[in-house]
Amino acid sequence: MQPLTASGVLAGVVATIAGSDESLAWRLSRDLDGVFAEVVACFEGAVFTTALRMSGRAADAEDLAAETFLRAYAALRKYDPARIDELQLRPWLITICLNAWRNQVRSAARRPAPDARLDVPEPVASGESPEDGAERHDQADRLASMLQQLPGRQRSAVVLRHILGLPYGEVAQVLRCPEGTAKSHVSRGLAQLRVLLPDDPEVLR
Repeated sequence: MQPLTASGVLAGVVATIAGSDESLAWRLSRDLDGVFAEVVACFEGAVFTTALRMSGRAADAEDLAAETFLRAYAALRKYDPARIDELQLRPWLITICLNAWRNQVRSAARRPAPDARLDVPEPVASGESPEDGAERHDQADRLASMLQQLPGRQRSAVVLRHILGLPYGEVAQVLRCPEGTAKSHVSRGLAQLRVLLPDDPEVLR
C-alpha cells in the first residue's frame, strides 16, 4: 500500500530524512544553536503534514508546527549532549507535535468545532491538467474530512504510516505502544476509512 499522498515524493523525502537522522542528532548534540535551523528545515514538512492531517486546518497546523519546534528547542537546551546524540529526531518531533495537538483539542473542547475541511490546496503535480488537479484536490479534501471522523489513536496511526510513510517501528515509538498494537491501530483506521469511502478505493491506494 502506498502512502496516502498526491504523489510518491513525500515518501522519498521521508526515506532520505531517516538516513540522515543519526548524523544530524550527532551534530546537534555538539552545536545546538548552529544546527537547530537545519533540524527545522529537515523536518518541518513532516511536522506540518502531521499537524495538518490531525487538526484539519492549515492555520491550526501552522501554530502546531511552530509550537512543536519551540518546545523541541526548549527541551534540547535542557538535555546533555549524550541524550541529544541518542535522539531519533523524526519520531521525537512528531511525538511533540501530537502532544501539542492533544493539548489544542482539550483547550478547544468548549468552543464550537470548526469546519474540518483543509483550507490549503495539495501541491500541484508536475504536468498535471487542471481537471486532474481538481479531482485530486477533491479526493484529498474528502480524505481529510474522513480522517477527522477516526478516533485519535487510529487517525494518528494512519497519518504516521500512510501519509508520512513511517515504518511501523517508528509509528509504535510515537504512539508509545507495541509494534503489533500500532499495526492494529493502522488496520482499524484503514478499515474505517474504507467504510466511510466505499466508492473511492483510490484514496487508500
